Amino acid sequence: MSPDALAEAIKDRALALGFDLVGICRAAPTPRDAEAFRIWTEAEMQGTMGYMARPDRLAKTLDPALNLPGARSIVALGKSYFTGDLAPELLGDPARGIFASYAWGQDYHALLTPRLQALRDWIAATLGREVAARVYVDTGPLLERDAAGRAGLGFVGRNTMLIHPRWGAWLFLGEILLDLELPEDAVDTRGTCGRCTRCLDACPTDAFPEAYVLDARRCISYLTIEQKGVIPVELRAGLGNRVFGCDVCNEVCPWNKRFARATDEPALQPDPSRVAPPLLELIGLDEPGFRARFRGSPVLRAKRRGLLRNVCVALGNWGAPDATPALVGALADPEPLIRGHAAWALGRIGGRPARAALARARAGEPEGWVRAEIQAALEP
Repeated sequence: MSPDALAEAIKDRALALGFDLVGICRAAPTPRDAEAFRIWTEAEMQGTMGYMARPDRLAKTLDPALNLPGARSIVALGKSYFTGDLAPELLGDPARGIFASYAWGQDYHALLTPRLQALRDWIAATLGREVAARVYVDTGPLLERDAAGRAGLGFVGRNTMLIHPRWGAWLFLGEILLDLELPEDAVDTRGTCGRCTRCLDACPTDAFPEAYVLDARRCISYLTIEQKGVIPVELRAGLGNRVFGCDVCNEVCPWNKRFARATDEPALQPDPSRVAPPLLELIGLDEPGFRARFRGSPVLRAKRRGLLRNVCVALGNWGAPDATPALVGALADPEPLIRGHAAWALGRIGGRPARAALARARAGEPEGWVRAEIQAALEP
């Protein structure tokens, strides 16, 4: 089979496996994007994700051949996860916790990885020999959006998201590195952001120091998922009621408003309990309850202490006295991370019951930073 014929057969098979987009590029990043990534890590915009800047990891990110010796091509794939916009009455209700839409259904890693592996195996079977390959679904050192753009799957917008001119940006990405020389697809030049800056203007925490640059340290998705420790005080109000991830820059994007296509993938359909549940319902989850509620969900990545930390912040931003009893209970949680953020939230709500609970907790709190949070919450 000729390289051209194999490339077309791979694309047909990928679509048959349920992917929405597929393209092929060379297994080498563009010098511009490689340099941009290097500058980004040197500025430490990856935050606590320090592994990204390790010399060995950085080298692999910038040169796919170091991940797969002999790599020649990357098959880049996209899968829409758009299932419709969140109802305004839910999005605007501060008593509810908002989850990023990619987490409304099942974990995309579990959905897409087996399909990529099946495509890899199909390629080997079609050729009648073993093929050196490596599969990624947001799981390895690879400039995924760069690869997807070079494979014709769209362009990178000012919010750093990959945008397809006929699908928008609600896309999961996956890749297969291959030791096969396959013809490259043409870069899709149909779309640009033009003069639009809606995503930059709408970001609640000002996470874009400039167009095409995301400072993860200020991004709500990073703060609520990848940041495992204390959320900086100056950024907490900006989280609003978003307790896992953030979709703001996608929600305001004109490409999404016009071209986003809803997926019919059963595993990605919203679980109502994970879309916008009441915050007071979430704050009461113990460890077994957390694991049961989010079984098979990417929310498990945050762990109970991370999610309830975020819920405490959201309760503080809600500011309703109705949240006080639940937050007083959280002051006694075994996890210091939850106790510290519960103290901040009680300080935001104020009132005699909140202050009394904080004063009691201060006397017995063993963690210094939590005591400092309690003290700050008690100050006028």
